[in-house]
Amino acid sequence: MSFFNRQAAEQFDAPTAAVEDISGDYTIDPTHTRIGFSTRHAMVTTVRGQFTDFAGTAHVDAANPAASKVELSIQTASIDTGVADRDGHLRSADFFDADNNKEITFSSTKVERDGDDWVVTGDLSIKGETKPVTVVFEPTGSARDPFGNLRIGFEGGTTINRKDWGLTWNAALETGGVLVSEKVKLEFDVSAIRNA
Repeated sequence: MSFFNRQAAEQFDAPTAAVEDISGDYTIDPTHTRIGFSTRHAMVTTVRGQFTDFAGTAHVDAANPAASKVELSIQTASIDTGVADRDGHLRSADFFDADNNKEITFSSTKVERDGDDWVVTGDLSIKGETKPVTVVFEPTGSARDPFGNLRIGFEGGTTINRKDWGLTWNAALETGGVLVSEKVKLEFDVSAIRNA
């Protein structure tokens, strides 16, 4: 049992399994999905945020995971850390330059299974730079919602170095270290609905 499942088992009700085979085409439900991140500020605390405007699709093939595919597009300007001034700075040319870089995209290039987990590798494009990243997703269940939709859930995460995508702005601290960590944790809590 991975860290995600142990943590969830301690905090949430047990997951459900409406279907044995989750194969099919899905659309991410943005109202029940979180695409988040966290990083260190001044080397002493963690600042968290998320993107609020995004869309994505997935083709899931449980029998042949390599045939699976994930596509995601995020509106850069939708970054939200709960502090307007910080969000404005993140949208500026110092970081994402959201006026000139409207979208962050991810397109899978390889999907594998590792036990129950799904290992998704793909191209992450930010600010004109495209680099490969790998995210391990743990399935969190399947369910029929009150509207008859089949939903599947996954949680996953990975850590990237923001400098790899040209997000290099920083400020040195008098005490040593920097104001904003180069390492950023990406966090995904996904609910997807099978297409009719």
